[in-house]
Amino acid sequence: MNEPTLTAEEFRKTAEAIESQVKQVIVGQAELIRLTLVTLLAGGNALLEGVPGLGKTMLVRTLAQSVDCAFSRIQFTPDLMPADIVGTNIIMEDANGIRRFQFEPGPIFANLVLADEINRATPKTQSAMLEAMQEHSVTVSKITHRLPEPFFVLATQNPIEMEGTYPLPEAQLDRFFFKILVEFPTVEELVDIAARTTSVDTPSAQPAADGGKIRQMQMLARGVPIAGHVMAYAAHILKATHPEEETSPKIVREFVRYGASPRGMQALILAGKIFALMDGRYNVAFDDIRQAAVPALRHRILPNFEAQAEGITADRIIGEILEAVQPEKA
Repeated sequence: MNEPTLTAEEFRKTAEAIESQVKQVIVGQAELIRLTLVTLLAGGNALLEGVPGLGKTMLVRTLAQSVDCAFSRIQFTPDLMPADIVGTNIIMEDANGIRRFQFEPGPIFANLVLADEINRATPKTQSAMLEAMQEHSVTVSKITHRLPEPFFVLATQNPIEMEGTYPLPEAQLDRFFFKILVEFPTVEELVDIAARTTSVDTPSAQPAADGGKIRQMQMLARGVPIAGHVMAYAAHILKATHPEEETSPKIVREFVRYGASPRGMQALILAGKIFALMDGRYNVAFDDIRQAAVPALRHRILPNFEAQAEGITADRIIGEILEAVQPEKA
């Protein structure tokens, strides 16, 4: 039986309702909430970077409540093993005394998973997590177990304390749809946070959608048409991140070691489609691509040593790329 078709207007209203429910709990952080929702609707995974205490766990839990999905939190530590995440086979004995192995699912078997401080786990454990993110399945004792859909991982890392951590390699960072920076709240937002969290009544989110609706929204987003010249604009932006290209801006040729991969192009296009739908349009504009550029590319561009020495960030490099690359007319 086919699922009912979702319209672009229903997509926009549902996305607005989800954002509204999350904002009842999360103070400020409007860009963080929107980019996290875009990642969920794209079927991707997000990497959040920010100091502790900014509400990253609360964000994912509230988002899970808003879409009526199962939530799970995994605290990564150096002694965490892959079986602690994906699950393992345990010996069970039935009523007849017959023993057999039975798979016991790990915390990865949820719709929305928070991988807290993922860079504190060893590369072996990180690989198990990233495999589940990519394949939406885990394999234990040669048996593959599918993860529930929709499946979304939000991983966090602390940019300040790096001692005793295992930084994610560039090839693994590339698997994240967006990298989102969590900004510190303003004075007004801090007052609002204190008022909400130190009173008797604590706000909560109500379901604005369910897993089935999220799946429909994901499918609708992929069906949004995109003009050839808009697609070419995204391709030119991606090519401009590579220092070996003669047409790349000067800042790229001087301060970039490696540019973005084709996954960056996929993220630009898919995020652009979702931004268009959220704006009530069924076609992708140049502004949609530009809006997606920084979170989609900042972790896919590798600055060189000179850039680090002079304090030139990936965000600044992307900003100059967007100024240099002009869209072509249809």
